[in-house]
Amino acid sequence: MSEQTKPEVLAETPDVAPQEQEAVPAATILEEAKEAVVSFADKSLADLSALFQTLMESADRMKRSKEAEAIKSAFYKRLSREKAEAGEDATVVEPTEDSTEDMATVPLQSGPMSPFAAIEAGFKSLYIDYKKERAAYNREQDAQREENLKTKQAIIEELKALVENPGEMKDAFPRFRDIQNRWREAGPVPQQQFRSINDTYQLYVTQFYDLVDINRELRDLDFRKNLESKTEFCEQAEKLAEQANVVDAFKELQKLHEQWKDLGPVAKEYREAIWERFRAATAVINKRYQAHFEELKSEQEQNLAAKQALCEEVEEIASREIGSSAQWNQLSKQIEDIQARWRSIGFATRKENQKIYDRFRAACDKFFERKRASFHEFKDSMNANLEKKMAIIEEAEALSTSTDWNATTERFIELQKQWKEIGAVPRKKSELIWKRFREACDKFFKARDARPGAPSSFAANLAAKREIIAAINAYEPQDAEKDAQAAKDFAEKFAAIGFVPFKEKEAVNKAYRDAMNAKFPRQHSASQGHKGSAERRPVSEKDRLKEQFTHLQQEIQTYENNIGFFGLSKGAEALKAQMQEKIDAAKERLEQIKAKIREAEKQEQSQE
Repeated sequence: MSEQTKPEVLAETPDVAPQEQEAVPAATILEEAKEAVVSFADKSLADLSALFQTLMESADRMKRSKEAEAIKSAFYKRLSREKAEAGEDATVVEPTEDSTEDMATVPLQSGPMSPFAAIEAGFKSLYIDYKKERAAYNREQDAQREENLKTKQAIIEELKALVENPGEMKDAFPRFRDIQNRWREAGPVPQQQFRSINDTYQLYVTQFYDLVDINRELRDLDFRKNLESKTEFCEQAEKLAEQANVVDAFKELQKLHEQWKDLGPVAKEYREAIWERFRAATAVINKRYQAHFEELKSEQEQNLAAKQALCEEVEEIASREIGSSAQWNQLSKQIEDIQARWRSIGFATRKENQKIYDRFRAACDKFFERKRASFHEFKDSMNANLEKKMAIIEEAEALSTSTDWNATTERFIELQKQWKEIGAVPRKKSELIWKRFREACDKFFKARDARPGAPSSFAANLAAKREIIAAINAYEPQDAEKDAQAAKDFAEKFAAIGFVPFKEKEAVNKAYRDAMNAKFPRQHSASQGHKGSAERRPVSEKDRLKEQFTHLQQEIQTYENNIGFFGLSKGAEALKAQMQEKIDAAKERLEQIKAKIREAEKQEQSQE
């Protein structure tokens, strides 16, 4: 064959299928990118149903099948989890492409439906409608591709006939142009047929240009136009290599490849160079694209490691022994801070993302379930304390009218002691029951102090304390255990007695201390806190503040107890007012110490 008649298919191979020469797993990487960016794990069932409804109403819904399947998968995972949490059977049956036709004919459940069944039925109805429409759409697309295939096969036969019998070139070339235009307009064909039919078409195109009697001038003009177009494609690809968004650049590059394949060849002397230029620009974008997803994978692995660390942190907190509501509240705040840090971290790898989320949620659920159980137990304890204090109130009210003054006074002192030893009660009841108890006490002591010939309450208190001092001095020491118990009983009785006349205060207190030191030197010394400096010194500023806090609480409780036992003696109201001022001042100092303790705890946490 002459140069004009020899086919040059091999020389034009880059024009036939350039994408085959760049082995980049584009579909796989794009799929990973979409699934890495889109996540519905945190959406509620209602949110997922609403998302699917919105998708159904969108104009491009047929092109968003992967998003539809992702929403469906997230919906049934959450449905299974919430049914399990609600104590229901967690088994769910996800509709598939093969099962939607059968499910569409299943009769609806008779009778009332559970909330889960209702929302599942609604979602399933949406999904079945979508899959029916999708199936019809796919059938239409498949049918259209088959029609396109037939059209292109007819065009190839027409092109083949033209190549085999071109006739006069002035007539053949317009026919050839018409064939090219109709080929471009014919649309896509089935994927499995694409390579074969495209190669056949390009073969005959090349043969048309190179066969005998071709009009060299027209051919060269066509070659120049193709070269100009391919040069422009090269320039566009080179600009895409500089684009910041590498994913968008890769998508645009695929469009350029599709357009490149539809163009005819260029002159022989330019074929290799123009293809190498286009391929070089393609290689740059592909390398950036691959590097982007390797970096994304590395970032996702780092995110996974960070989330694993948060899981371990929550799991450690969830397994701690916690003994007070303050600790529960403090650790709850820590869990909430960790959850905020979790939300600031991006996705983990696709394989591990759901697993690590389930692990984190399980640890958080464990902590808050334990907290709920602890608070229920604490609430039960407070209710039990309430019952105990109500029993004391009932006894105090029954004794409030007693005229057995001495015995009843002792019993009221004992009831007051029991009241202080009982723990907390529900906050709404605390003030009410205290007022009721104090009123019963007031009623008795007012009656006692108002009776004809009764000594004043201060004088009675002084007499009571002197009786205790006399009992201490008369006590015969025994073994260590009995002495310790006796010392404790004397101390509690002495402390429970109210105020004495001011001028007798120092003397009676000194007499008490001297008697206790003489009879119980070891026990009284320990009760007064005479320990070594190493034992008394707080281990930290926070401990010192807590000691102050506890001591101040005890003072306030003593003040409040004593104010309830003032009788109607002269000056009692003034003394009550003075005592209330002390209580208010002590409570104000208590709040200040609370703030200092919180600040000390923050400093300790920052040092950790």
